[in-house]
Amino acid sequence: MEKNRNTQLLVIAFLSFTVLFMSVGFALYSSSLTVNGTVNVSPAKWSVHYVSNTYAESTGSVEATSKTITNTDVTYTVTLTKPGDFYEFTINAINDGSFDAKLKALTMTSLTTEQAKYLTYTVSYDGHEYNTSQSSLSYVLPCTTGSNTAPVKVRVAYTQPENSTDLPQEAVQLTLTASLDFEQN
Repeated sequence: MEKNRNTQLLVIAFLSFTVLFMSVGFALYSSSLTVNGTVNVSPAKWSVHYVSNTYAESTGSVEATSKTITNTDVTYTVTLTKPGDFYEFTINAINDGSFDAKLKALTMTSLTTEQAKYLTYTVSYDGHEYNTSQSSLSYVLPCTTGSNTAPVKVRVAYTQPENSTDLPQEAVQLTLTASLDFEQN
């Protein structure tokens, strides 16, 4: 019995020593890798807006009775008195932010079928003309490393309908809007 007990103690001691030896041995063969770094983040800004001093009414256009220009809005009031009258202006959009912007959509007021008989409404962005809303555009307006701008032209014209009965029988007041939606490119 004593021999059995000594054998058991010897086996337990041997196993304990083996586990301890394996732990130390594993520790000698393991290592940790570390990555340290410093990141400096520069300031950035989002700034797509109109350049107010580029607003210009086109030659032959009726003059606006009032207009207001802010960084992101142009509001005007005009009176078109007869077929052939039109109001047209151009203003530049600029991106003086830190990263490129992309025109993703253009939303415009739609004319009714009756209004379209005597009125046209178009918005041009950088030479691309629209008379209805577009929801999947992709025109890049680069940030201003070289003062990059894109002209926005708005035109509303009183046209001569094919049939004179299609002319408005009384004064019509319309509120026309166009929204150019930009996102980070």
